[in-house]
Amino acid sequence: MAFIDILGANHAYELTPPLASPSPVLVFIHGWLLSRNYWQPLIDRLAPDYRCLTYDLRGFGESQPLRDKTQKSFESLDSKLPTNEAIASSSSSYTLAAYAQDLNILLQQLGIDQAWLIGHSLGGSIALWGASIASDRVRGVICVNAGGGIYIKEEFERFRAVGQQLVKQRPRWLRYLPLLDLLLMRSQVARPVARRWGRQRLIDFVTANPEAALRALLDSTTEAEVIRLPQLVSKLTQPVYFIAGANDRVMEPKYVHHLASFHSSFQDCSENVIEIPECGHMTMVEQPEALGTQIRKILLSH
Repeated sequence: MAFIDILGANHAYELTPPLASPSPVLVFIHGWLLSRNYWQPLIDRLAPDYRCLTYDLRGFGESQPLRDKTQKSFESLDSKLPTNEAIASSSSSYTLAAYAQDLNILLQQLGIDQAWLIGHSLGGSIALWGASIASDRVRGVICVNAGGGIYIKEEFERFRAVGQQLVKQRPRWLRYLPLLDLLLMRSQVARPVARRWGRQRLIDFVTANPEAALRALLDSTTEAEVIRLPQLVSKLTQPVYFIAGANDRVMEPKYVHHLASFHSSFQDCSENVIEIPECGHMTMVEQPEALGTQIRKILLSH
């Protein structure tokens, strides 16, 4: 693991060694309240043939804006949480566009001029923005458990309210509650995943910077932002693919198909959408073999 400064924030990243034959770099972007760690099962399968870059988004994992990293998980959260009014009136570093700009700078600083972006959930939306902002560097996008583009007021208000409560009510001792990792290894998945992933989700949930966690949620789910995403997809000239979990209840396949339909490669047979059976919202740890196979097929076709 290494760190790189991006607009004043230290970002943790890992880049596999160069390969003998040239190939595009696969850049993996994690979702909300997660970290780069969840991509490792996929990296293990793809790294022999592709150079792979994983990194923690600003405010998540080990990319923390706080100087004293030893205390970041244990400070009072309520005093750090901005009000909704403050978020609306400020220039946020946690919008989809801001995260895409971080990504663009990361690619520039690492000298990566040919990349495929692979984003999970919120990371999928960031990847789409990244393809727009860094169009000269991004050769294609693969969105995993990512879709949307339909704003249903009541559902989004409920989702935002639940998310805010999750951030505000996570006590510092949460990671030490016995058996909580067992609950998280069953959350949002079709079948329980290995217990280490439940433990990792607990760590990432507690570690996330409270301002980043709240702003990333609220800024990415406004009506304007939700409606803007299909418009952005429709303008992308690179190939864009969407991989959905057939049993995903967080981002249901119908919403994945909806967003995919705005790209020029979408036809009646939905050629740019792939559904993985018996899979929920955490495809990269639920079905890494199937996901890796689909990604290889996509890359080889281009």
